[in-house]
Amino acid sequence: MSHSSDNAPQPTQPQHAQHGLHPKAETVADFQRHLAAVHARIAQACQRVGREPASVRLLPVSKTMDEPTLRLAYAAGLRQFGENKVQEAHRKWEAMADLADLRWSVIGHMQTNKAKLVAKFAAEFQALDSLRAAEALDRRLQAEGRSLDVFVQVNTSGEASKYGLNPADVAGFLRGLPVYSALRVRGLMTLALFSSEAARVRPCFVLLRTLRDRLRQDAPAGISLGELSMGMSGDFELAIEEGATVVRVGQAIFGARSLPDSHYWPTTPPQTPEPE
Repeated sequence: MSHSSDNAPQPTQPQHAQHGLHPKAETVADFQRHLAAVHARIAQACQRVGREPASVRLLPVSKTMDEPTLRLAYAAGLRQFGENKVQEAHRKWEAMADLADLRWSVIGHMQTNKAKLVAKFAAEFQALDSLRAAEALDRRLQAEGRSLDVFVQVNTSGEASKYGLNPADVAGFLRGLPVYSALRVRGLMTLALFSSEAARVRPCFVLLRTLRDRLRQDAPAGISLGELSMGMSGDFELAIEEGATVVRVGQAIFGARSLPDSHYWPTTPPQTPEPE
């Protein structure tokens, strides 16, 4: 059953198709204005389904953005950035090490040979989808004397181009995680179907929420499933209506990337096995 309200004034529609919708943020004032607009949209989506806006964490996605742009965003108040590519994120972390309170979230697929980098700098990893990756991360984290918040990535769209576990495999996967004591499992993450039709996007979010609700009843000790990371610039309102606690928003904050969303969206199946 959907969490969405029957008496919302207008149905929420994704905005993926509208490349160029978001002007580029070039000043601190631009960032402050964009952030205010995104927070207003979060609040409105929460209001439609009787949620508190404070129950949704905004994760600004800074992929493809350069260091000067990120420093402007920091000056506007941002203290966490989400990055898809491990090496790009690590490079930015090194360059911005003077900002001690800045947290980095890796939200894209990690080849196991990049676990050493993630263990050094990331505060959060949202794309855990194999025990091989869990073992590599845990080993590197133990060596660093660190622990890491992780989200289990689930493929809710059924697309071969997407990373993530099949929903039917998540329960078994969770049972294998408690041995990796440096990983703090916080919840589930998904990428919805890339579509401008709400009727095609919303079921991905509903599936993740219902899966989480079912699994949390008998999750292994130490495994928390309180968080749902789902929704991006084009569809985060739908995600909030369906229970998202983390929304990953890039272009609505930073402005349109140089190429349309479809360029960054995976169109070929993930390669296996991974190169070491």
